[in-house]
Amino acid sequence: MKVGILGTGLMGLPMAQRLLDTNLDLIAYNRTVEKLTPLKEAGAEIATHPQAVIQAAECIILMLTDATAIRSVLFPDSSQELAGRTVIQMGTISPTDSKEIRDEVIAAKGEYLEAPVLGSIPEATAGKLIVMVGATAEQFQHWLPLLQNFGSEPLHIGEVGTAAAVKLALNQLIASLTTAFAQSLGLIQRQGINIELFMQILRNSALYAPTFEKKLSRMVERNYDNPNFPTKHLLKDINLFIAEAQASGLNVSGIAGVQQIIEVALSQGFSDTDYSALFSVVNPE
Repeated sequence: MKVGILGTGLMGLPMAQRLLDTNLDLIAYNRTVEKLTPLKEAGAEIATHPQAVIQAAECIILMLTDATAIRSVLFPDSSQELAGRTVIQMGTISPTDSKEIRDEVIAAKGEYLEAPVLGSIPEATAGKLIVMVGATAEQFQHWLPLLQNFGSEPLHIGEVGTAAAVKLALNQLIASLTTAFAQSLGLIQRQGINIELFMQILRNSALYAPTFEKKLSRMVERNYDNPNFPTKHLLKDINLFIAEAQASGLNVSGIAGVQQIIEVALSQGFSDTDYSALFSVVNPE
């Protein structure tokens, strides 16, 4: 079986390398050609146009920025060539968009399932991502061996749209927990309290989350370089979450405040840095 991947950015590249490590026949496309060099050197076939991937592969994995990018590569014009192909959407998009794209793929006589992942570059490299699948039971069982290359225990959440919703719910926590921790850490600093003493208390409480540990040194040092997840992507996901939450009748005033903080971060030049840069917004120098 030949597998195609469209999008080899921060996450797509190590995920593609996982497939090559299992000796799968892989064809890859990325808008920035230079990002394909490691895959070419590892034996992947490189496509110069997304349609070449769709034509060559039975299964097409999508790791693209958003639904607009997905539609631009899957449906560039009326000559859709998805018949007999299976599309596995693994990026972060809204449940509404995922279901609409599924319907378009099915109309083109293809199959579609979603499998967004939780984790960042280290987990993608090690094959330890949490893979959440929205699909029929039959699709899940059929594609389980492929998905296990990315994480050992993919989870079947339900039909298309359910995994996308879980992914947005989790990314909302990324934004909210990071902002909350940044504000608490900022107060500790400004009150002259020993940070390690504060962390000791936090670690021994029910309030602790491992993400606090991962972001602590970045925030203290204000070093946001070499991101696993850029701030601009976090804003995209929060915008999606808010739209879906409002449509579901939820009060979004809390996360709307976090959204404003992320927007300020982008306006201050933190778009492509690690999202721990939210610390510099809530605790300016």
